[in-house]
Amino acid sequence: MKWPYLALIYVLLILAPLGFSWSLGWPPRSFNQELASGLGMLAFSIILVEFLLSGRFRFISSGLGMDVTMRVHQLMARTALGFALIHPLLYQGTPSGGRRPWDETNQLTISTDFSTLVSGIGAYLFLFILVASAIARKSLDYKYETWRLLHGLGALVIACLLLHHTVYAGRYGGHPLLTYLWLALTSIAVGTLLYVYLVRPLRQRKRQWRVTSVSRLTPKQWELRVVPDGHNGLNFEAGQFAWLNVGHSVFSLHENPFSISSAPAEGPEVSFMIKELGDFTCGLRQIAPQTTAYLDAPHGNLSISHRTEKGIVLIAGGVGIAPMLSIVRQVRLSGTQYELKLIYGNRVEEQIAFRQELSKEETVFVLSEPPEDWSGETGLIDGHLLDRNLSSEQFESWLFVLCGPPAMMDTVEDHLIERGTASHRILSERFDYD
Repeated sequence: MKWPYLALIYVLLILAPLGFSWSLGWPPRSFNQELASGLGMLAFSIILVEFLLSGRFRFISSGLGMDVTMRVHQLMARTALGFALIHPLLYQGTPSGGRRPWDETNQLTISTDFSTLVSGIGAYLFLFILVASAIARKSLDYKYETWRLLHGLGALVIACLLLHHTVYAGRYGGHPLLTYLWLALTSIAVGTLLYVYLVRPLRQRKRQWRVTSVSRLTPKQWELRVVPDGHNGLNFEAGQFAWLNVGHSVFSLHENPFSISSAPAEGPEVSFMIKELGDFTCGLRQIAPQTTAYLDAPHGNLSISHRTEKGIVLIAGGVGIAPMLSIVRQVRLSGTQYELKLIYGNRVEEQIAFRQELSKEETVFVLSEPPEDWSGETGLIDGHLLDRNLSSEQFESWLFVLCGPPAMMDTVEDHLIERGTASHRILSERFDYD
């Protein structure tokens, strides 16, 4: 498992400036002043490492899962904001003024040089706006692409302001060793942005895809199929997803995450099951065959490769059936000896996609608003429904793969833990974060 090593590297990167500052062996100041410096350094290092978490690097997301990666990104950004808000308040009561000849380590005073403080004040305000706008993103009247661009540029501005403030106003940041360290960490952060917005698109431009078909599956769900254009295609595992850019420049921010519904064993053509929700998805019917597309893939941790459980329970809500389709199809085509059970929930009968295909497996169809002649399960996918359809052996020894609305996944995960399902036998994928 990669996550312990990734977590260790993450913690070491955040604590590195603090450790180097301590190694200088300078005489300690008052507790409040040392705490203020420490919190400021932690806030800056967290912000810089955040660039790595948001860069969609597969060696991170595949080891932790995209869910965990994004959740850590959110929580640590808010932690950095908390540290930054407290940082200047702890200097109250400390003598201020320029550096004294007898105070080379800035132990007795804090700087009042406006040119060094203004960058810190600017970063202070920008960071608050950045985090607040991310928390309130869904309620803001901005397209996702616009918000993403502003979020990235805002983070870059904050990093540059904090670098200036830390090196020129901080007690420790002006030491050559710490200056070089902050420059190195900031360079990595800026390099991450350059890779995400320049290098990665240039690589994708050499691996174009072409749309082969767009077909309606249900009143609000579509299947989009793409084929590689001049290359061998995508090496992915059943259950993974891709960031899809259709009909735009390779440098465009108009890309969205969709689970792959086809199986690797089906060949180079890749299919996606997409529900109408936003600007792009509501315009699917207008996409013509041969339209250029780009894939940033594969991502996600819903892979069943190398699993040793004898059976798999697939639990899907709505369009969350897409990665389950990929898994079912791969098991069927590869001849893997897994026992499969699928629990598939929707609101109404018309929303059930690939019903005939999925009926070939042991499938439990669930409707929250069933017609009068409905013979399947009704209501929501919750603990009571799981208890009716699963055995104690399945709870205790099978693998569970979940994808669907957050409320459903929270309920299912909690019940599985209560029934004795080990956490390492629960795989989940979310595309919605608060």
